[in-house]
Amino acid sequence: MRILMVTPYVPYPPLSGGQVRSYNLIKHLSRNHKITLYCYYRDESEKKSLTELKKYCQKVEFIKRRPAWSPAHIISAAITPYPFLLLSTYYSPSLKEKIRKELSKQTYDLIHCETFYIMPNIPKTSIPILLVEQTIEYLVYQKFVREFKFFPFKPFMYLDIWKLKIWEKYYWKKASRLATMSEDDKQFINDVFPDVKVDVIENGVDVNHFDQTKHIKSKNPTVLFVGQFKWLPNLEAAKYLVTDIWPLIKNKIPDAKLQIVGRNPNQEILDLGKYPDVTIRSNVEDIRTAFGESDVLLAPIRNGKGTKLKVLEAMASGTPIVGTPMAAEGIAIENGKHALIGKNTKELATFTSELLKNKEKAKAIAKNANKLVRETYDWIKIAARLNKLYEDIV
Repeated sequence: MRILMVTPYVPYPPLSGGQVRSYNLIKHLSRNHKITLYCYYRDESEKKSLTELKKYCQKVEFIKRRPAWSPAHIISAAITPYPFLLLSTYYSPSLKEKIRKELSKQTYDLIHCETFYIMPNIPKTSIPILLVEQTIEYLVYQKFVREFKFFPFKPFMYLDIWKLKIWEKYYWKKASRLATMSEDDKQFINDVFPDVKVDVIENGVDVNHFDQTKHIKSKNPTVLFVGQFKWLPNLEAAKYLVTDIWPLIKNKIPDAKLQIVGRNPNQEILDLGKYPDVTIRSNVEDIRTAFGESDVLLAPIRNGKGTKLKVLEAMASGTPIVGTPMAAEGIAIENGKHALIGKNTKELATFTSELLKNKEKAKAIAKNANKLVRETYDWIKIAARLNKLYEDIV
């Protein structure tokens, strides 16, 4: 089949969760399909990825994304029904025209859109459209606005969330078919629109790649947090970990260390390095190094639906996991077997301390999690499920 795929980022190098997902799916789907990729970029250096992407794509088109705070973006949000968040950034009349011309020149069997805010760029067409929702966006920003401290901005932010919610639901109905990362997200959408057909295409992991993680026995018990800090739920989770959970762990294990690893840390994240035995690392080239140096991955995620790639990567690397129910969402994790799931601050601290002290229990949990990820979440198997969905839609 000929597939036109549109993404809100350049899929390579795979540095963020969305990039990891798109790159691996393109790589495996290209064995059965001819893929044309249209993707947004922010910096000219991202175009260096063309060589790698051309290995798997018949054609790659880069589209410059407007800066979030550009005058055009702000005016667009003010005078159009599109919200400031996401849609007015990613809607591009020039991209829409490019896609229209592409569809007029070449026959396509399916259009694959990653995230709903790409959808306004798709011209009117009879070609079936698969919309993949990596998370339910308006819920993420809704929680952020509730906790936003500067009250005078809140009315404007709530208006924007309202617009975001309307458009996200509109495109759920407009797409030929929807896919989510988890059963929970699927159920959420079907509770709103029972007649919308939703499939679950989970996130995956390159099992063979993470199987090569070299574990080094650390001098101090070491806890790891991993997150891309342009994603609001990771910002919130890192701050919650350091300010609320970490002091409880230090009380139980005074010589414990915490490393927070992730790209694009803002000043708030960098300031967390002032807490006792907390290290911030933004320049880790190979995340397997961080997993290999750590005894436990702690994922206190409290916002952001969808499957967490950091959890799958820890499972594949043999690193035991402690997390919230939201951290385990979309993964068939059994509490106590594949990970320890804590519902509050005290439980998260207690479970992390327990695995740092009890090496045998930590080893057993890591082994069970590794078996689960191999059997269910290898990218080869995820791509096969998406391939089957393509065939079903067409």
